Amino acid sequence: MRVRLFGLGWHLPLMLLWVAESVAALSASRLASLLLRESAVDAKTAWMQALIVGSCIMLVMVAMGLFSRRLRDRTAGIVLRITVSVLAGGLMAGLWLAASATYRMSAQYLLASLGVAWLLLVLVRTIARGLINQDIFKQRILVVGGGVNAARILDLRRREDRRGFKVIGFVPIPGEPLKVRESKLLKVTGSLAAMALEHEIDEIVVAMDERRQQFPLKELLECRIAGLKVSEPITFLERETGKVHLNMLSPSWMIFGGGFQRNGLRQFSERCFDLLVSVILLLVTAPFMLLVMLAIKLEEGLRAPVIYSQPRVGQAGRVFRVRKFRSMRIDAEKDGQARWATANDHRVTRVGSFIRKVRLDELPQLYNVFRGDMSFVGPRPERPEFVQQLGEKIPYYDERHSVKPGITGWAQLCYPYGASEEDAIEKLQYDLYYVKHHSLAFDVLILLQT
Repeated sequence: MRVRLFGLGWHLPLMLLWVAESVAALSASRLASLLLRESAVDAKTAWMQALIVGSCIMLVMVAMGLFSRRLRDRTAGIVLRITVSVLAGGLMAGLWLAASATYRMSAQYLLASLGVAWLLLVLVRTIARGLINQDIFKQRILVVGGGVNAARILDLRRREDRRGFKVIGFVPIPGEPLKVRESKLLKVTGSLAAMALEHEIDEIVVAMDERRQQFPLKELLECRIAGLKVSEPITFLERETGKVHLNMLSPSWMIFGGGFQRNGLRQFSERCFDLLVSVILLLVTAPFMLLVMLAIKLEEGLRAPVIYSQPRVGQAGRVFRVRKFRSMRIDAEKDGQARWATANDHRVTRVGSFIRKVRLDELPQLYNVFRGDMSFVGPRPERPEFVQQLGEKIPYYDERHSVKPGITGWAQLCYPYGASEEDAIEKLQYDLYYVKHHSLAFDVLILLQT
């Protein structure tokens, strides 16, 4: 079950979980004060302390991906993420409170607050994990059609893609080859609207393979007027999986559908954000960059270059030079042939392997952001050789260049390291989703989870 807020679809159970855990985190300090019988501060100061501690913990929990539909961890992993969130949030809150003369908190009080917060958050999350998987939180879906498009809904294999809905059944179309099991078919009795009412359907997905014949226009119009949501399969799958499915994509859907909005205010705010944050991060990460440069020199000699630049394709197809710390040998492409970088590439040096794992090799790209070649969030820029190759083979590939490339992006969060044309197709589906929905709120969510 999803709701629209700030132009994005939000999973209702996760929103309710965020509210419940926010209450738990904000209540922790007040409960700790009762346990310690701490009464040296007035009520206003006590609530401000609780707000600071709770907010810091919740911010880190968002950054740890604890409110992402793609969280796959088991119970032990969830508890570990909560533990890290409480410790890191407590450290942030402790520094904040120590710097404040008005809301300073004793170390004993802060530790007690963190302990109570951990217990409450683990308890709430344990209860919620059972409830979120219950069908009561899921949209009840009726699929019109039983062919190839309908079968794609059943073929979703990842649990996080199927978490928001439950398929009640399929209504077959006469003459359409069946691709779903007969046990999934519903017997048509009466009108489509009456059937939807009988089965308490929330949404009808029209997944017919061929619409030019036997399209149930009158019945679908009746369902729509009755208040039922009617969706195309590509729109439904996009919403539930967070990607645009290329095998169902058509130019008319992109032209007449929502999203893909651009305006001057959005571009201005994005540029201001990139300038401000890139300057701050360049100053903050300068010591780390110096250490990386020293490590590269120590491994490969004083004459070894530490930074390499490489042509990449940016917004509107403009080629620029991206800068990164060199993680491969100097002769990685001595024959001049461009190659995909792989997860366990033998060309990577020992220092390069480490800085790649912790993403320190990406830090010089802050200069690209400062210059305006890149943004913090966007599709990853590819080399011109690969762009030409992929653009000839993959439809709609060039549409990813309608926004600035980024240091991180939606595809990087949702899909592992890719090094093939098949991976490029999968990542493009996530990139198109970002291009369609990109906004400041979406960028902030991606940055927090990165």
